[in-house]
Amino acid sequence: MADGEFSKELDVAVRVVHLACSLCQRLQESLLSASIDHVKSKDDDSPVTIADFSVQAIVSWVLSESFGSENVSIVAEEDANIFQEADSLDLLEAVVDTVNQWLSQATRFGLEHPSNALAPAQVLEAISRCNSSGGPAGRHWVLDPVDGTLGFMRGNQYAVALALIEDGQVVIGVLGCPNYPVKKELLNHNQPLSSSHHLPSTSNPSSTSWERGCILFTRRGSGTTWMQPSVVGEQGFDWTKSAELVRVSTIEDPALATFCEPVEKANTSHSFTQGVAQSAGLRKQPLRVYSMVKYAAIARGDAEVYMKFARSGYKEKIWDHAAGVLIVQEAGGVVTDAGGRPLDFSRGIYLEGLDRGIIACSGAILHEKIIGAVYASWESSHL
Repeated sequence: MADGEFSKELDVAVRVVHLACSLCQRLQESLLSASIDHVKSKDDDSPVTIADFSVQAIVSWVLSESFGSENVSIVAEEDANIFQEADSLDLLEAVVDTVNQWLSQATRFGLEHPSNALAPAQVLEAISRCNSSGGPAGRHWVLDPVDGTLGFMRGNQYAVALALIEDGQVVIGVLGCPNYPVKKELLNHNQPLSSSHHLPSTSNPSSTSWERGCILFTRRGSGTTWMQPSVVGEQGFDWTKSAELVRVSTIEDPALATFCEPVEKANTSHSFTQGVAQSAGLRKQPLRVYSMVKYAAIARGDAEVYMKFARSGYKEKIWDHAAGVLIVQEAGGVVTDAGGRPLDFSRGIYLEGLDRGIIACSGAILHEKIIGAVYASWESSHL
């Protein structure tokens, strides 16, 4: 996938997501060992951490250096206005230190590094540059620097998601899953993708499951999704390193299918999902998974169905889905809204016009059964 349209964009995107995942692994280890704190609450009471801001600043800087800041439009989750608060000085200092520490290692990932350390004003500028609202025309990068911040804080699943949208269509998707091991056999006891799973003890950082996260990536129209192990320790990035094709599951019987749903209850109706599952004949207990790792599980064939039905008033944002949707589609899966229509990434930061929810499936037959169950269950909905 190294040649062809968007080849440079994909190359840079994969490299910077590898870098971001290495940063996040290190920060999560420090967070869990209580050697760092640096957590703030946003206006909607959701948490934001040093990792969110550091990744956003680094990705913004790398994209701007690679393609020219005047040519780069970035839609991203985090807002630098939080640093205007009186008690944010320590957080800003920690973000600036982290950004410079990891940008100094950019050559390990085949990326340019700054000639001098970035000043606080430059870091804030990089974060603030991610203020595009997207739209139907032109190119827009879409970034969720740490998708599943609660999972990150709890030693659980989270993702770094980067996509490129051109004229309203997602054309590149890169999804870093630092705690999702490449080898499926390492997904062992206690539903290890689910919210009940925690990392191995950080006192044993050489453990295979700690070291081996994965990065999935694809390009629109390629019909392929690739997976690589995340960069470990002081390793450098190598395109030839054990990249492998992934493909969705061939399971079509709902009784045999594994399905995922979000952990969070605030903006998701678990009760309606349960009703749809029963109507469709899904028999297994759901895997409640933080972040876009759910899309990775579908693309890799570790699960067959992902359903999300938002509560009334909640609007889905494009950075929570863009990369994952394309990765599932190019791996052979189907993703639509709950009415069976394609998701529309051309209307700004929100997925406007969404019909009830989002359905991702490993294939068309299973998808059709789930959509039918949605309609059968809708009249009893309390959404």
